[in-house]
Amino acid sequence: MKPLFKTLLMLVIGLALLACNEPESEQKNLGPVAFHDTDECHACGMIITDFPGPKGQAMEKASVKKFCSAAEMLGWWLQPENRIGSAKLYVHDMGSGEWAKPDDSHLIDASSAFYVVGLADSELKGAMGAVLASFADEQAARKLAAIHGARVLRFEEIDQDVLQQAAAAQHMGMH
Repeated sequence: MKPLFKTLLMLVIGLALLACNEPESEQKNLGPVAFHDTDECHACGMIITDFPGPKGQAMEKASVKKFCSAAEMLGWWLQPENRIGSAKLYVHDMGSGEWAKPDDSHLIDASSAFYVVGLADSELKGAMGAVLASFADEQAARKLAAIHGARVLRFEEIDQDVLQQAAAAQHMGMH
């Protein structure tokens, strides 16, 4: 009986130790990561760093999805199948970086950002589709919007219609 008791005790201790380690392995960093020259856009497959303007990324426990623009990421996020996960979304703060090469140390929570929409007639270009400028600071966003006759929206105000209208205006501005 003693050897069986000893075996069961060891088994219980082993399972308890495994259970203690489980949350640690589950707690992955959901913070933003840097963009690299070889990163491809999750939505379109293009090389992300080939484009100016703010980029986006969706961090999940098992993966990171990177996008060549904030608009591409928002378009992905607005798809119903992508909203069921627990992804943490990030965009560049354009108040703290250059348009041509956004600073990865200034990636902010996309859900708290201010977005400038309607930059089709500006010199600010980005990846294909809509060009949105993301900001941590509302005043910086409003300043850019005033210069270009654009508007400022919050994360929850952006839907597929907003993105499609911005993309159509961008396309018209290129001709």
